[in-house]
Amino acid sequence: MNFTDRIRPTDKGITTYLDELENLDYQIPTFQRNVVWEKENVKKLWDSIYKFYPLGSILVWKTDIKLQNHRKIGGHKISEGTFSRSEYQYILDGQQRTTSLLTSLYGGSIEGQDGFDPSLYIDLTIEDETDTDDDSYKKRFLYRDEINDKDGNFKRNTGRQNKFNAGLIVKLLNIKKYFGSVERSLVESEYDDYKDYDHPIREQLRRLKQVLDNYRLSFIELKGIQVSEVCQIFERINQAGKPLDIFDIVVAKTFRPESSEEQGFYLREYIDGFRKLNNSNFLQISNFDYLQIIAILIRENIEKSGIWNITPRYLNDIKTEQIEEIWEPAKKAINKTFDFFENTLNIKGPQLIPYRYFYLTIAAYFFNNDNPDYNYLKKYFWFYSFHNDDLLSNTGDVNSHIEFLDNQKHTGNYTFPRFLIDKETLRNSSYSSKGRLSRAILSLYASKQPKDWKYIDRNVIVDNFFFSTDKPNLHHIFPTNYISKNPGLNELNNNSLMNIGLFNAYVR
Repeated sequence: MNFTDRIRPTDKGITTYLDELENLDYQIPTFQRNVVWEKENVKKLWDSIYKFYPLGSILVWKTDIKLQNHRKIGGHKISEGTFSRSEYQYILDGQQRTTSLLTSLYGGSIEGQDGFDPSLYIDLTIEDETDTDDDSYKKRFLYRDEINDKDGNFKRNTGRQNKFNAGLIVKLLNIKKYFGSVERSLVESEYDDYKDYDHPIREQLRRLKQVLDNYRLSFIELKGIQVSEVCQIFERINQAGKPLDIFDIVVAKTFRPESSEEQGFYLREYIDGFRKLNNSNFLQISNFDYLQIIAILIRENIEKSGIWNITPRYLNDIKTEQIEEIWEPAKKAINKTFDFFENTLNIKGPQLIPYRYFYLTIAAYFFNNDNPDYNYLKKYFWFYSFHNDDLLSNTGDVNSHIEFLDNQKHTGNYTFPRFLIDKETLRNSSYSSKGRLSRAILSLYASKQPKDWKYIDRNVIVDNFFFSTDKPNLHHIFPTNYISKNPGLNELNNNSLMNIGLFNAYVR
């Protein structure tokens, strides 16, 4: 495909778009955010259309990848459960506008607003007050609950109810589908004389019909674009700046509905169910961490899996059957990994783990391993946590670590390379809750189960205590200006790793 064909701007009429939605030509992937539907925002949307103002483009991803999708939007069915096509069209940005347009014209159901009818009406008597009028839309576009006077019992709505009875407040859908009948009812009205073709009310009615017939929505179509790029594009155009996680796409891609022939599969439920295994804080690591662990276990244990790395490019290729094949032993391996951290090393939460890649390498070691060597694992953890160099900071390091662990797993033999540690590096390193050395030192303290200063029989909850704030001075025993007053005796920086309060408590 030509590079310039990957992104194509286009447009189509509102009613054409809605007809295509009802024809199941578009899908809303499950990774889309939930719609926050608000009355005033829907009115503003239609006010922009009424004035022929441009709206933001609807972003559509065309692909041969089948994702799990929402079957309904605003109560309207837009997808069959088992349909199959050579090309799918997923709405990446524009779900809010799509829902508003559908429900405004065709009614529907709005989550959290039971019994509310979202169908929109227009008051043909409302005129723009000025060229820059930005407030009349509130009176021009109405919902049924703003019109219905409940047989005269709701006096505030009586005037609008009378207009509705006289055909001056009209449902938008009726203008679209039954324009001739709506105009004829005005001509034959017993309330007033609207026979003149150029009467302002009839002119307003025709204007609305022209809007519905001629207003065109802007679209940007993406084609021939990989999932990893789609994630980046989604994040950059999303107004809230919320990233689209590759986990959401993998969940959608691997989803399988339950049928009489096949068991259903939903990765999110697998992960959420595993998180309820016990009360360990480690179970709450991110979905992305779980996904990378799964990718490693698939790569290492399924021949010709096609998963060569843990980047989004390869995570996107994970298949349902692959997850199912490794899932049961994977759960045991991941649980043993967390148990190792928590009950062998006495580290009570993921905040202290120096490298998140330890989840991957150690889980791979425990996978189908009936005789793990915990002494070896402890050496492995501390060796790489405190080494001068960052030796587990990229995907290439992950591969070499797994090879190192795998050798011990199958042969029982291992030889660590030369260990390098420099006290000056520690002295000159500043405390940071995200720093590798900071976490390593705190993990070391935690492993020794330090006691509370006041209640000396109680262990300090290290991860909670040290990560409740990022203000370094709150982690120091000495006042922040204490050391600076003695530059000749101690040149230690206030925020040095060596000036962490727990360290002083432990060694005193």
